[in-house]
Amino acid sequence: MSIQVADSSLVATLAPPPRSALAHIPGDEGWPIIGRTLHVLADPKGQVEMMGRLYGPVYRSRVLGETSITLLGPEANELVLFDNTKLFSSTHGWGSILGLLFPRGLMMLDFDEHRLHRKALSVAFKAGPMQSYLAELNSGIARQVAQWRAQPGEMLCYPAMKQLTLDLAATSFLGTAIGAETAEVNAAFVDMVAASVAPIRKPWPGTAMARGVRGRQRIVAYFSEQIPIRRAEGGDDLFSHLCRATHDDGALLSTQDIVDHMSFLMMAAHDTLTSSLTSFVAALAAAPEWQRRLCEEIGGLGLKPGEPIAFEQLDALPLTEMAFKEAMRLRPPVPSLPRRATREFSFKGYTIPAGTMVAINPLYTHHMPEIWPAPDRFDPLRFTDEAQRGRHRFAWVAYGGGAHMCLGLNFAYMQAKCFAVHLLQNLSLDLPPNYQSSWQMWPIPKPKDGLRVRIAPLQ
Repeated sequence: MSIQVADSSLVATLAPPPRSALAHIPGDEGWPIIGRTLHVLADPKGQVEMMGRLYGPVYRSRVLGETSITLLGPEANELVLFDNTKLFSSTHGWGSILGLLFPRGLMMLDFDEHRLHRKALSVAFKAGPMQSYLAELNSGIARQVAQWRAQPGEMLCYPAMKQLTLDLAATSFLGTAIGAETAEVNAAFVDMVAASVAPIRKPWPGTAMARGVRGRQRIVAYFSEQIPIRRAEGGDDLFSHLCRATHDDGALLSTQDIVDHMSFLMMAAHDTLTSSLTSFVAALAAAPEWQRRLCEEIGGLGLKPGEPIAFEQLDALPLTEMAFKEAMRLRPPVPSLPRRATREFSFKGYTIPAGTMVAINPLYTHHMPEIWPAPDRFDPLRFTDEAQRGRHRFAWVAYGGGAHMCLGLNFAYMQAKCFAVHLLQNLSLDLPPNYQSSWQMWPIPKPKDGLRVRIAPLQ
């Protein structure tokens, strides 16, 4: 691998290279105009594995209107995510996908600007605020699990988890009870996420993109109205912390900055956590032995059913954390990560010009049999210290890596552990006989049929 050093100011004017400049990269661009977009939407895992078999770890394709290069494997993940030479722009990678919908969220910023905003936002994820969020998580999850316990039998897991994460985001992130206004906000987020991968990329009337842009307008109006109120009244929710956050010079974040960051954080906290927790439930429902082992670990905390877990007790659940990680290995919440090359580089013997859209694929890496034997099997012991010793540090990238490592990863672990404590102290899980759920894996994994799970109260 070699890199040509160039002025990072070129990032501001990046443009895609002509398609002919990528013709030396093996691959298949698919049908005219739409390329391989429909193939990827239908079966992203099957597509990337097929292309990897046919063309190797560097291949060319055309998705969402642009010819791009996919780099496969942990070495590619490290190159793109670690990026200590500022070779890859996240702004220009995600821009064509999320630019109209989640502009200038933290994931959409680059280099020094990203670092400054990340530092300002990190105040909302320090120990004090996290303990406040945990109190809300405990009460919200306990309340929801009690409702599930009162209605044993079969339930659709994904809609139930979506409602739960909405309730938790409303209380922990927005500091407000769920109601008509927050339900409207949720509907807006749903439209925005759906629009992010719509084949039609213009907000023409009647299109998913048009609905997403309207959703964005609703979100902007809601947060803009609330910011001066939160600054005046304070609060321990994440939104209120961001309203009081400052840069190094003491200046408050601007209204637009807060709107953009909250829009992105709410999407991540709601949609990606819904996906991850649903994957966690699906894995546990199919693995009664692991349910038993996690129940034993949770029982060691000495909590009574419904009793809140304390912040200091979270580290006493290593098996629960490993099981959650394994669920995200099987179904990473963001299966593909785009970037744009700020300058020419080479990888695996191929020279790739500046401006090229480049993607890495956590979903592919997480199922490489040479790294993960029997990759479709749920085995949390893959994440013991001994098992991880010698494994490439970018072989598991459910939260990304490098400067853009997910800022809320500790919040996600905290919510998953809190959820497991309340769920497994109260309910047993299994799947209906001969049942197999089918999953939509892109842009965010979710079960197509909602995931049928049977629940029964524990005595």
